[in-house]
Amino acid sequence: MAQRSARETALAALRLWRKEKRFADSVISGLVAKTDFAPSDRAFALDLFYGVLRNLTLLDFWIACLRASRIETNVRDILRLGLYQVFLLKTAEHAAVHETVAIAPQKQRPIINAVLRAATRQRSDLLAQASAQPLFVRTSHPQFLVERWQQHFGGEYTEELCKRNNRASPMYARINRIRIDAETFLQLYRDSQPLPGNPDFVKFNALPTAALDSGHCYIQDPSTAIACQLLDPKPGERILDACAAPGGKTAYLAQLTQNQGVIIACDRDRERLQILKDNVGRLGATIVRAVRHDWTRNHPPEEILSIAPFDRVLVDAPCTNTGVIQRRIDVRWRLRPEDFSRMSKEQLTISRAVFRLLKPGGILVYSTCSLEREENERVVRQLLAELPALALETEKDSLPFRDGFDGAFAAKLSAAVAP
Repeated sequence: MAQRSARETALAALRLWRKEKRFADSVISGLVAKTDFAPSDRAFALDLFYGVLRNLTLLDFWIACLRASRIETNVRDILRLGLYQVFLLKTAEHAAVHETVAIAPQKQRPIINAVLRAATRQRSDLLAQASAQPLFVRTSHPQFLVERWQQHFGGEYTEELCKRNNRASPMYARINRIRIDAETFLQLYRDSQPLPGNPDFVKFNALPTAALDSGHCYIQDPSTAIACQLLDPKPGERILDACAAPGGKTAYLAQLTQNQGVIIACDRDRERLQILKDNVGRLGATIVRAVRHDWTRNHPPEEILSIAPFDRVLVDAPCTNTGVIQRRIDVRWRLRPEDFSRMSKEQLTISRAVFRLLKPGGILVYSTCSLEREENERVVRQLLAELPALALETEKDSLPFRDGFDGAFAAKLSAAVAP
């Protein structure tokens, strides 16, 4: 069987993503792994797939302008690919039209050819119509999400946030000082770019395969450091990372403790816990013990209770991920208005459960990668109201339009010492 082209691979990925409800990264990486694409073809397949997902609403707006009658879902997928190339990727018109038509079944080719050729003829008018549309159409975000951001952040910051979410995300990595010091790292990996004010982090223009394989770094946004730095773990302490997979923060905590003490790293998903084990193993975080546990359902197992009480607890809670949409491109299409209240209930349940394992005088850091108050400040206020032994020490956040990194929130809470 002949290998799929980059366009055929992107189309297959779009259909799998739509039908199987799997995360976009998992879908495309699985399909690309089965090919022997040259780097340019691999990059093109990824660009097509992610580009269409970033611009679904806008592409469908153009389809509606070009074709008033109903369009089959499979035909729509191909038209999205073609229009993305014509309008946004700015592929040469002949290639965008001809090659896209070629990946369609024979009976679908006439309509796809007609729509794409009409698009090239009406380019200026269609672009002008698009620019006059509301922000949620122009930037392809759910309308309810744009409206809540406009209320929270204002129109200018919301537009900047939406536009940022549609750009390719920068590649940052944390230098793993368990295995290598920063000076040696920068000398060894000349393509790494230090970040001012973030001595543990660097920027890369391409995936640093050699550095990752050797455990010298871990792909991680600088915003993730906020929670770990607020926790401020010390060598020899007992630490609980309650929602730890895939292990980036866990390994950073091990680094901050100079790999001394014990870290219990929990996750409820078996596959994600295995990923955590692989990551912390490669990074040399030998003080980490991985434990499968669901804080919303069961009492903690003996593996956790035998170490408790903990000096410090990190609750990097499951959330709606609205601060990382630039990286997790399909998150926006999975969100529903009711998700914010649903997630806050789960976040409170987890936080209440782990609080019982915190020693008097200990520190609990609650964090998310959400931009939403329901999941951040309001959860913290509810915890303070319910648990008078907790006191708020500080809160810190990262806002993409202000700080240039992913969105994140963290609150440092201290437990009162018994009289």
